[in-house]
Amino acid sequence: MKVSLFIPCIIDQWLPEVGVSTVKLLRHIGCEPYYHQMQTCCGQMLYNSGKFGAARKLARRFIEIFENDKVIICPSASCVHMVRINYPLLFENEPEWQSRANHLAKRVFELCEFIVDHQSITDIGAACDTKAAFHESCSYLKLNISDQPKRLLRAVHGLDLISMKDADACCGFGGSFVLEYPEISGAMVAQKVANFMEADPDMLVLCEPGCMMNISGFMQRNYPEKSVVHIASFLSDHLLSQ
Repeated sequence: MKVSLFIPCIIDQWLPEVGVSTVKLLRHIGCEPYYHQMQTCCGQMLYNSGKFGAARKLARRFIEIFENDKVIICPSASCVHMVRINYPLLFENEPEWQSRANHLAKRVFELCEFIVDHQSITDIGAACDTKAAFHESCSYLKLNISDQPKRLLRAVHGLDLISMKDADACCGFGGSFVLEYPEISGAMVAQKVANFMEADPDMLVLCEPGCMMNISGFMQRNYPEKSVVHIASFLSDHLLSQ
């Protein structure tokens, strides 16, 4: 099955290992991923900042690049939300572009959502003798993606997935929020990490690249002995058959 890769800016620029892990996972489950090298930002930051004209320009380019692909996979729910939900809203006054946006929206999937809901896979064939907590990202909850990543983690042989207080509380990233309200954002991520440390797992697994940058930055400065890992990297690094 051929699938198109939608790689967000944060992964492209700062977390390339997540993109590599996504490819590895998709190949592991029998997919053949391909990448449009001309793809650019989906426009989420511009949209969230109220710069709708600039966001439309990027949205048109994105639609033109991806609209002929049957299945598009992205390891970030916030970017999936931008394309699936916000693109049709951007073109409310442009029926032709809105129709093209709606057509594309039906074929864009978050990675865990695709694996569990559309490929009917929960046991990826991984093993790891460790204790981990899971952070519920706001962007994932908006798309009702919560059980899917946890089902994949629970099926990892040897993994002790423990509960963490307020696992579904925002980490304080929120795209431009971290830039506009750094003091509030800093307090939120400090509380998130405090809850993690209280639970005392070995690592924190999450799905959203923005959350990963925010939480791992705080963790590295304060608790360097602990690790934060994207679920794509965690699963691909512990596959039984490499």
